[in-house]
Amino acid sequence: MGISRFLALALLALRTAAEDPVEEVVDKSQSPNLAVKVSTSFPNSEIFGIKLVNGQATQAVLSISNEEPEPVSVVFIGGSLWTSDFTSPSPQGPRIVRNLTTTRYDIEIPAGQSESIQYKFATELQPQDLKLNLAVVLTTSEGTPITLQAFNETVAIVEPDTSIFDPQIIFLYLFLAAIFGGTCYFIYNTWISTLFPQKRRGGKDASRARKSTSGSKSVDPSDQISVLGADGPAVTTGAKAYDESWIPAGHLQRPDARRVKSGSKPKSRNG
Repeated sequence: MGISRFLALALLALRTAAEDPVEEVVDKSQSPNLAVKVSTSFPNSEIFGIKLVNGQATQAVLSISNEEPEPVSVVFIGGSLWTSDFTSPSPQGPRIVRNLTTTRYDIEIPAGQSESIQYKFATELQPQDLKLNLAVVLTTSEGTPITLQAFNETVAIVEPDTSIFDPQIIFLYLFLAAIFGGTCYFIYNTWISTLFPQKRRGGKDASRARKSTSGSKSVDPSDQISVLGADGPAVTTGAKAYDESWIPAGHLQRPDARRVKSGSKPKSRNG
């Protein structure tokens, strides 16, 4: 906690010095006149301005050149995001929006040499333009802390690009397509299908009848039996198409056919 507060105060002092050129920093221990140069680059950023993508790590490369006769050590690198001058609603000027991650390094840079250090941070903010302030905390060979400003420019906070192959987007498309298809099917069965005439279909009973008809065997004429009834002669086949178990035995016997002469009168029965 003490280190974070120290770095935040150092960044605030650097920000105040940058905003007010008349006011000078009096504390020599915080920003002494050292021959140490710091430059920052963003290799993964776009050409037209630096963009910080939400949810993705931003890589900053700090090149530190030590032109002092004694070595210096890089202890911490941190930063913060501030409101821009034209977007600040406060009359006091810019205000801090978010403190970035403070990373410890403990890298010693010999005299007359340079060192490139990678600093990564991530953001989760609303898309807007903010001031990015990065600072490096160094220590001399005597152990004196030194704070140097590494970067102080406007950056853009943006959302990541959406891909059509994103699983969440694919699931959303499938869900919307299922809802649309179900709605269309309901509308068709409720209103549209009633406007068209219904065609009669044979169904299962007709298919069964066709199968039974096609599967029937041809009957030999010798197996046909002539039956004389009231409605005239009828021909039945030898195959039985009914169940005889429930018919009484007396009814199963076939009556003898009687020949009736034409012109004869039936005899009356005396009771």
